[in-house]
Amino acid sequence: MKTMIAAAIAVATMSTAVYAQQPAAPAAQPAATAASGADATIVGPGITMGMAAASPLKTVEIKSSDLVTSKLVGLNIYNKANEEVGEISDVVIGNGKSVIGVIASVGGFLGLGASYVVIDPASMAVADDNGTWKAYVDTNKDDLSKAPKFDYDKLKK
Repeated sequence: MKTMIAAAIAVATMSTAVYAQQPAAPAAQPAATAASGADATIVGPGITMGMAAASPLKTVEIKSSDLVTSKLVGLNIYNKANEEVGEISDVVIGNGKSVIGVIASVGGFLGLGASYVVIDPASMAVADDNGTWKAYVDTNKDDLSKAPKFDYDKLKK
């Protein structure tokens, strides 16, 4: 039960997890520049978008209650009736700051014919169900299949 509560809290706070691990950026910090001359864009706490880091190397300590994406990708997604409605394919980090979406694979068979939708992390829960991690959403497979589609080919390469 403790694990289920911890996992639910971890998913609910995924969008703030990056903030909790990074110190606040100084107010008047100049943009860092890579050796190649390419500018970096400082976007606040989190990963800097560009070719140079905004600060020297720092490390963080991860707790056993923290959720890592490698445990999320591949999880089956279930609804309230415990019916499988999809599978987590990816996690989206917006502007290098926080988790803004969970990409779910819906439909298809053995990876063929599947489509993808992006789920808001606030509408998902994760729990350990007798030793098996599962994700939960409040929808059915048909409605999830009708959600706006995501196309990996439209991402910048």
